[in-house]
Amino acid sequence: MGLYPADIEALASAIIAVYRDRGWMIATAESCTGGLIAGALTEIAGSSAVVDRGFVTYTNQAKMDLIGVSVASLQSFGAVSRETVLQMAHGALMRSGAEVAVAVTGIAGPGGGSAEKPVGLVHLALNTRSGIVDHREMRYGEIGRAQVRLATVRTALEMLLATAQTPA
Repeated sequence: MGLYPADIEALASAIIAVYRDRGWMIATAESCTGGLIAGALTEIAGSSAVVDRGFVTYTNQAKMDLIGVSVASLQSFGAVSRETVLQMAHGALMRSGAEVAVAVTGIAGPGGGSAEKPVGLVHLALNTRSGIVDHREMRYGEIGRAQVRLATVRTALEMLLATAQTPA
């Protein structure tokens, strides 16, 4: 038994196989998941052929310093926003040797939510060197911190797998 639920390990295993076959590398930029997406991928043997790097950018300063999120985006839209997560994915892609970058930012709870941005709100983005850009806004609800984080990992892995399964 691994560190992650079986469905997450199965997704990660499929991603490693498909990306290895394509010769693609992945970068991650994670806030609310704190490295769990990179962790799920690296749980799979042979992942070093696919995982280029992961950025854990939990603070706004880290988002700016490590992956180039703009002060303007953070001030205008906040850390948990479509605009910020798209910049996170783009920044991770540009600061890596990866073909694909996935990024997440959200409010895992139990506190920190508001009427506009409730606990369980997560923004995910994916960016590829070939120009694919995907964004998802998920509202998992107050299902518990661990469950919000695992649901976010699951969604991010689903995005990575779907991107790899599109025709080249």
